[in-house]
Amino acid sequence: MTDEPSNPGRDPAQEWWSTALIEMRPGVIRYRGYAIEDLIGRISFPAMIWLLLRGDLPNQAQADLLGVALASAVDHGPQAPSIAIARMAMTCGVDINNAMASAANVLGDVHGGAGEQAVALYADIIRRMDSDSLDLDAATAGALDDLTRRGVRYVPGFGHRFHPVDPRAPRLLALVDDRVADGAVDGRFAAAGRAVERAIRSRKGRTVPMNIDGATAVIYGELGFPPPLARGLFVLSRSVGILAHAWEQANQG
Repeated sequence: MTDEPSNPGRDPAQEWWSTALIEMRPGVIRYRGYAIEDLIGRISFPAMIWLLLRGDLPNQAQADLLGVALASAVDHGPQAPSIAIARMAMTCGVDINNAMASAANVLGDVHGGAGEQAVALYADIIRRMDSDSLDLDAATAGALDDLTRRGVRYVPGFGHRFHPVDPRAPRLLALVDDRVADGAVDGRFAAAGRAVERAIRSRKGRTVPMNIDGATAVIYGELGFPPPLARGLFVLSRSVGILAHAWEQANQG
């Protein structure tokens, strides 16, 4: 290794952390090759998220649908562990970033992971249809049987302890249907989600409706996001509610 960086203006540490996300040097900031001054005022925040995660710019329908999913899950009240933690942290006198970090750190498998798990479930159904030449119902049955064999007690993305019917899910699915009708998405994840709901009703003898996690998983799957990113996107979404509750608590004394 030489003492001099290979690229003038960058120190060895910058050379080590190579990235395709951003080019940053004096007077230049580019995200995925796009100059920041060409993006500011021309693309939305959801489109910027897409650009950094995916490497290209979404079309308007894709950006709008991503924004819909992000906006739908920002908050669910102070009984949600992450929100409660944010408020409690503020009562301890920490700064708002500490409260937000404390809250985000509990968004794991139990609280915050169902969306990722639902995307994986829907993707498994689609994989079974494609690789095993199964119809939708047979593929769904196989995927649910696999959950049972693995000891999963609750189907991720279905049922809600507060809402007999989660009011967010039907609206999200209706918007997905609109995007299927205009050709923006193909509807396979929406079909898989509805097939899971039918299969649960057949097996249990009662309806266990899709919840917010299952509905946003439909959207993230339709848009091509892999399961782990569905959890990351949920963290981004819920961070809005975390921030708002932390700020409200700070102003309550």
